[in-house]
Amino acid sequence: MTGGLGILAGGGPLPGQVAARAAAAGRDVFIVAFQDFADPAVVAPWPHEVVRLAAAGRILAALRAHGCSELVLIGPVKRPSLRDLRPDAEGARIMARIGRALFAGDDGLLAALVRVLGEEGFAVRGAHEFLGDGVGSLGLLGGPGPDAEARADIARGVAVVQALGRLDIGQGCVVQGGLVLAVEALEGTDRMLERAATLRQPGSGGVLVKLVKPGQERRADMPTIGPRTVVHAAAAGLRGIAFEAGGTLLTDPAELRQTADRHGLFLLGIDPATCGVADEH
Repeated sequence: MTGGLGILAGGGPLPGQVAARAAAAGRDVFIVAFQDFADPAVVAPWPHEVVRLAAAGRILAALRAHGCSELVLIGPVKRPSLRDLRPDAEGARIMARIGRALFAGDDGLLAALVRVLGEEGFAVRGAHEFLGDGVGSLGLLGGPGPDAEARADIARGVAVVQALGRLDIGQGCVVQGGLVLAVEALEGTDRMLERAATLRQPGSGGVLVKLVKPGQERRADMPTIGPRTVVHAAAAGLRGIAFEAGGTLLTDPAELRQTADRHGLFLLGIDPATCGVADEH
C-alpha cells in the first residue's frame, strides 16, 4: 500500500482507534481534526492539524503535504447551518460541486462529499475496514437475551427505521410494546433517548433499534454505539439495544459489553432482512 492515510476526525474515540489500527498495519497516519468537534486528547498522539470544518483549501493542502492517498471520515460532526459555514475559496468551490446535496439528508450529503474527494484524487475508505472487532457481529453481545415481546419490538423498529432511512432521515428509533416512542432525526441518538425517556409507557421497557439506511454510503456515517449509548438507554428505561450486524461501529466493545451487563440491557446484533439473530454469546 502506497501513500499515507488521512483521517478526517469528528468527535469521540473512533478517530484515534482507526489511527492506531492503521499505524499497527504499517500505515503513515495524519489526522485533520475538525475544530470544535474532534477531541484534542484523542488526536494528540498522532500527527494532526486542527482545521475549521469549511476550510477546504487548508484541509486538502494539509492532506497532500502529508502524502495522504486514502481518507477515512469518522466521528460525529454537528451539521452546521450554511450561514455559519464561512467556507474559504476552495470550500466554496467544493460546495458548488456538491450542489443540491447540501440540502439533502446526511447520507445524500456524505455520498456527495465522498464523490468530490474521489475527484480530488483521494480513495475514501470506510472506518469499518480498519476496526475489525469494532464492528458489531450477529448475536447477543451483552446482557440478558430478549424475550418474545422485545423481539416483536425489534421487528417493529426495523420496519420503522428502514422507512426513515429510505427518506434519508435517521438511523434509529425506540419502540415499547409496539408503540414508537421516538425516531431519530438531526438531533442524534442521545437526544432521541432523552426524549424517549419522557414518553415511557407502563410495563416492560422499550428497545432502541439502530440500522444502516437502505442504500447508505457505508464509507461515512455508519451507525455507532458505545458505552454512553447504553447509559442513556438505561436512563430512558429501555431494556435493550438491537443494532445491524456488520453495519454498526462499536466504540469500545469490551466496555460496551460490561456496561450492558452492569445495567441489565441486552446488546443484540441483527440481520434486518430477517431479524435473525444468534441466541447465545
